[in-house]
Amino acid sequence: MIQFKDVTFGYGNNAKVFDNVSFELSGGNVYGLLGLNGAGKSTMLYLMSGLLFAKEGKVMFGDYDMRLRRPEALSDIYIVPEEFSLPNLTFDQYIKINSPFYPHFSIELLEKSLAAFGMTRDLHLGKLSMGQKKKAFMCFALATNTRLLLMDEPTNGLDIPSKSQFRRAVAECMNDERIIMISTHQVRDVENLLDRIVIMNSGNILCDSSTLEISQKLSFVQVGVGQKAENAIYTQPSTIGSVAVVKNDGTEETPINIELFFNAMLAETQKMNEVLNA
Repeated sequence: MIQFKDVTFGYGNNAKVFDNVSFELSGGNVYGLLGLNGAGKSTMLYLMSGLLFAKEGKVMFGDYDMRLRRPEALSDIYIVPEEFSLPNLTFDQYIKINSPFYPHFSIELLEKSLAAFGMTRDLHLGKLSMGQKKKAFMCFALATNTRLLLMDEPTNGLDIPSKSQFRRAVAECMNDERIIMISTHQVRDVENLLDRIVIMNSGNILCDSSTLEISQKLSFVQVGVGQKAENAIYTQPSTIGSVAVVKNDGTEETPINIELFFNAMLAETQKMNEVLNA
């Protein structure tokens, strides 16, 4: 549904953020977009949403070139930026003003999302804490029912119960046509939601793999103090020894340690991709 076709982009005369990048996203998936600070995660979301334009190549949303900012495309995309502000209105007023821009807006999805967060529509946006505002904004975003929903660090500022509620709200609003992409450093907040993981570094896509594929081809193991994991692709210290990524020998699938997977992809990109692409 979303395609990057040989996309090159940079800010002003600075180094390129993307250099001839190509990849695509398909419907029915929640994507986790991971990368170091400055890797270009937010830039990628802005290119997808038509807020920035590729200097070379194209970003396509179905048949629409996002450079043209066609209303038919923009009405089917919604972005939740890391920082935002909301007007001093009741939530119902906000919905009445903004929902007409999204033809598939669903009151049913809105009510589901609010219920997941333990909230109701009887809100005044100007009287909410920042955390409450974020939850209300995400409920509206989910209710737009756009085919593409982009979220930049959505769990920042949420307390522990709210992070669990966020996962529930997103899961209940997914369908086979929708793409949700979550850019985050807080991988543990969303790891149980993700269908695919995209890792960026230095303007390149290091990884675009399904969580099923990762769990089938790699194992994430705990190693005791003074011990070594046989045939480890990557190892890092832990509080009780070390943790390692090894090739799955087919005997057992282990839960994915996304933080460990991310570090392994940065440190041992070639070896990791050899296993994943085998």
